[in-house]
Amino acid sequence: MGLQEDIMTALKNAMKAKDQTVLTALRAVKSAIILAKTETGAGDELSEEQELKILQKQVKQRKDSAAVYLEQGREDLASPELAEAEIISQFLPEALTEEEITKVVVATIEQVGAEGMKDMGKVMGMVSKQLAGQADGKTISNIVKANLS
Repeated sequence: MGLQEDIMTALKNAMKAKDQTVLTALRAVKSAIILAKTETGAGDELSEEQELKILQKQVKQRKDSAAVYLEQGREDLASPELAEAEIISQFLPEALTEEEITKVVVATIEQVGAEGMKDMGKVMGMVSKQLAGQADGKTISNIVKANLS
């Protein structure tokens, strides 16, 4: 429960500092965690993997929203979204570089014996589990496709 405690501590600090951007981002994360607890019937605890998935989802939502706002020329709406994404990202483990992801993908392809695009699902499943919280699915998918084709 370390991640939830970290978020609660940061939330309290943001309240004391009256930092609205941080407050908004962390309240959304806290809400998503509580929602996940009630949804899954997991009781009091979520696994660290589930917590990381929630955080990744929150960051992705913010970045997607910002991209849409920027497409529409609404930088005034995009900048708070990007700021919130940055705040939430602080709680995620450090992201791997593409080179590091490629090493893991190549090793997994050799381990599974994948020989083409038909084996992409197997490779994606294993790599996604292995790199949970350290790389987003889109990046992993692109690297797997490049190595299998």
